[in-house]
Amino acid sequence: MTVPGLRRTSALRVGHTGPSATAPRDAVIVLRAALSASADAACAELAVAPDIGWPLEQLRTGAEQLCAAAELALQDASGSLRITIPPALPVVRLLAGMRRWLLQQARGGVLARHDTLDLLEALEAVQAALDADAGHRFAARLGGTDGLSLLVDVAHDMRSPLGSILFLAEQMRRGQSGAVTDVQERQLGLIYGAALGLSTLASDVMDVARGADALVALEPHPFSITGVFESVRALVQPMAEERGLVLRFESSVADARVGHRAAIQRVVLNLVTNAVKFTSAGEIAVLATHVSPTRVRFEVRDTGRGIPEEVLGTLFDASRRRLKPGQYVFSSAGLGLSICQKLVQAMGEELLVASVAAGGSAFQFEVELARAVRS
Repeated sequence: MTVPGLRRTSALRVGHTGPSATAPRDAVIVLRAALSASADAACAELAVAPDIGWPLEQLRTGAEQLCAAAELALQDASGSLRITIPPALPVVRLLAGMRRWLLQQARGGVLARHDTLDLLEALEAVQAALDADAGHRFAARLGGTDGLSLLVDVAHDMRSPLGSILFLAEQMRRGQSGAVTDVQERQLGLIYGAALGLSTLASDVMDVARGADALVALEPHPFSITGVFESVRALVQPMAEERGLVLRFESSVADARVGHRAAIQRVVLNLVTNAVKFTSAGEIAVLATHVSPTRVRFEVRDTGRGIPEEVLGTLFDASRRRLKPGQYVFSSAGLGLSICQKLVQAMGEELLVASVAAGGSAFQFEVELARAVRS
């Protein structure tokens, strides 16, 4: 990678001979080449890191800015740096990769120790400038030891007002606050769907951070399958009506069961919400059928556009990488389906999917649910 900021011919301060000392041309070339090579190495390392998913060209652009800022720090160690790198870029890890590469070169005798010290000090000045920026401080905290706690707090703060929006939008849509026009009813349906999507995402974030299988950590209790279906229908029906979809719930099994109601309801809700979001016409069918006297199969079918084959392999991966713009079938984060799979696995089973491009999708899982004994 060629770093534009390192092509300039101005002399860099090096060594420890005082502020007025300047480097000979060959020393300038060495320092610039070392910065550029360290940026190359850091970008290559992050480009293949499974938890990053950033395109290499974007990493290189960020690294170029870091190198340019480091050069300014070498020219004037007392000056203030202004860095405009977006906080979303993994700059802390880029800087860490650059430091590692420089230290490796110094240990191997490829880079002189005094040059290495100057470069490391310049990178520390860049880090200090980033730390002074509120956006980068927030990004650093997210990547730190209390990052998950911060994420949970933000998600929790989002979910509470979203619950109020859901309630009020549905009450208004049903005419509880006075008559509404057809246009207003549709607009309220859109508001409800958007708020439900955000509320579900906030819950997904909280469950991923805390451990989704906590919903099955307690002892199983008696519950009603019909009750689960009614709860899911109440949440999703406004979205389905706004999109003109038929929402069909059917159960052919004995209703009273013993199991983990919260986990089952969460999986069904996530699957139905996804189905509604990505189905433009037709119906969503939610089924419960017998496999054996104590085993129940839950299935969610839709008449949507189906799932591309290249997506199926990573469908349940919470950190799946982006493909190409417009290729998503489900959310880019993949949290909802990942949580569904974790919950089903925590109940000792597996969530399965079948899909035909332009022919709809079907998700299903089976679970042991003993019949509840009525007292």
